[in-house]
Amino acid sequence: MKFYLGVTDNNWYKFLSQQNREDINFWKPGGNTSFNVLTPGCPFLFKLKAPENAIAGIGFFSSFTFLPLSMAWDVFDKGNGCNSLQELQRMILPLRKDKSEQNPTIGCIVLTNPIFFKKEDWIPIPEDWSSNTVQGKSYSTDTQIGQQLWHKVELLLHKYLYHVSDEAKSQLILEDSQAMYGKPVLTKVRLGQSAFRVLVTDAYNRKCAISGEKTLPVLEAAHIKPYAESGPHFISNSLLLRSDLHKLFDTGYLTVTKDLKVEVSKRIKEEFENGKEYYRFHGNDIFNLPNRGLDKPETKFLEWHNENIFRD
Repeated sequence: MKFYLGVTDNNWYKFLSQQNREDINFWKPGGNTSFNVLTPGCPFLFKLKAPENAIAGIGFFSSFTFLPLSMAWDVFDKGNGCNSLQELQRMILPLRKDKSEQNPTIGCIVLTNPIFFKKEDWIPIPEDWSSNTVQGKSYSTDTQIGQQLWHKVELLLHKYLYHVSDEAKSQLILEDSQAMYGKPVLTKVRLGQSAFRVLVTDAYNRKCAISGEKTLPVLEAAHIKPYAESGPHFISNSLLLRSDLHKLFDTGYLTVTKDLKVEVSKRIKEEFENGKEYYRFHGNDIFNLPNRGLDKPETKFLEWHNENIFRD
């Protein structure tokens, strides 16, 4: 198994260790270098800078994306590691070459289910770690050093997972994995709302599925079958919609049929004496869909919305 040890800002860590977040943004101040080291679900360890100089927690990689700084705040809020957008600007702008731009594009390493270790549980950095490492280093359990380090992390995972609330435990699934020497390890983690929004936004190529709108701040990840109704955080249970279309979809004035056509309820006109803007979409094919077949809306979710939400 591959995992990553990322150099972590101590103030970012301290702030988030006092929060209770489903997912967090391990941001990169530059907007031109991607992060393609890990695949979804792989561990990302937090290596604090000097003087602490220790491994102090873990998150699980969901995805990497680029976002305008203001959008990163809109998506992650305090999951960026601070209290406000202005504070986030003060943290990021001095680290950029162009310090005058107030809303630059930044890199976002999206991590879910973060666990912050108590200080007495912090792990010493591995013997091959170089003090010259600026961003981080990959490790693998195929190597002796990687195996030894992961063993220490695994022990802490058991400790922290077995001491969280029953509700939290139900969201974390432990499975046996032969790849991890037959010991129970965390192989599935719950995807939070922020991580879900990023995945859906990028899967739909940052365009509304119905209108083709590209203005990022008004695009929202809509569950087809709501999360409150046990609808999963799957891209195949989502549509990327302009905010007004999202509202109509959630309230049943608009739906998408199983053959991926837009259907607009006659009740918009009956109840609000309006709707010309929306009836122009009626009968249209979905404008924009994810490239991967497995990410496209699943029929079972669309049928559920048609039968349970749509106001015919």
